[in-house]
Amino acid sequence: MIARVHLYVSGRVQGVFFRARTRDRARALGITGWVRNLPDGRVEIAAEGARAALDALVSWARVGPPAAQVTDVTITWENPANTETRFSIHS
Repeated sequence: MIARVHLYVSGRVQGVFFRARTRDRARALGITGWVRNLPDGRVEIAAEGARAALDALVSWARVGPPAAQVTDVTITWENPANTETRFSIHS
């Protein structure tokens, strides 16, 4: 069953390769969607895939890459949109 999750990740998450590592992790998990930096310093992630894969991505986002310092992750589960064919970085 395909699910969709929307995340807002706060903390020291920009300038630490968070987007690139999120893309790499999502692709390894077979997840589609996107990741982008927000003007307020957070990172936004929209992802679709198997629920177990999305749970793994959420767990990873709570920590992020080594240089990141995640302080909060806001999680919203949504209905799948089926609009993405792969996982990419949006600017």
